[in-house]
Amino acid sequence: MTEYDARESEQGRNDVTRGAEALFPASVILVERFHDIPDGRLPDGLFPEERRLVDRAVDRRRREFTTARICAREALRRLGRPAVPVPRGPSGAPLWPAGVLGSITHCEGYRAAAVATAGPVTGLGLDAEPNLPLADAAMLPLISLPAERRHLAEITADPATAADGAEVHWERLLFSAKESVYKAWNPMTDRRLGFADAEITFSPGDGTFRALPTVRGHGAERGFDGTWQLRAGILLTAVTVVSGAGGERP
Repeated sequence: MTEYDARESEQGRNDVTRGAEALFPASVILVERFHDIPDGRLPDGLFPEERRLVDRAVDRRRREFTTARICAREALRRLGRPAVPVPRGPSGAPLWPAGVLGSITHCEGYRAAAVATAGPVTGLGLDAEPNLPLADAAMLPLISLPAERRHLAEITADPATAADGAEVHWERLLFSAKESVYKAWNPMTDRRLGFADAEITFSPGDGTFRALPTVRGHGAERGFDGTWQLRAGILLTAVTVVSGAGGERP
């Protein structure tokens, strides 16, 4: 093991502990990195099936893809699974080995993968976004329902929320929460999900949110419970769907 590997391993253990306690139940393994692997290690980070997916990608995309797949490999190892390729399916979602559910996310300054054993867990969603305003304010009506926009306005106008000190960009957090919900929900339905298919409400004080489907008959009538966190300038959201329930933390 190189000095770099040892340092990353120790950092990874610390990050897994902090992140998993806040976002996921103990049955879920989370591995995260806050920077990409060194250039010299890039060719060794991917299986051939994965390398083909980014052969023509720009350097930045290749780096984030590789680092995220290395997070997935480490998460599988900690779950007691062998190192295997994690290619993409027709929808673009990662294809996990049999008996495993997982989710991968990356944004500027953050890459992560979460995995769990299928059966006790039936859905898993993880998303990361920079804690910044949406790139275009005109995006908000496209990703939200009118009730959600009223909800965000109430949160930002609440003096108790402002007193917490941390400046959360709630519209970006809403986007992230919907991404996590859809990642967890997608395996339950063959329907392509849209931003209007679930209504999100946040609990600013305890780092949780609730997602209620606005469509029926797609395996999530009871809705989803999720968690969120602002850490090191990154907004993180997560949904764990346990067997026989909506998305919730066991």
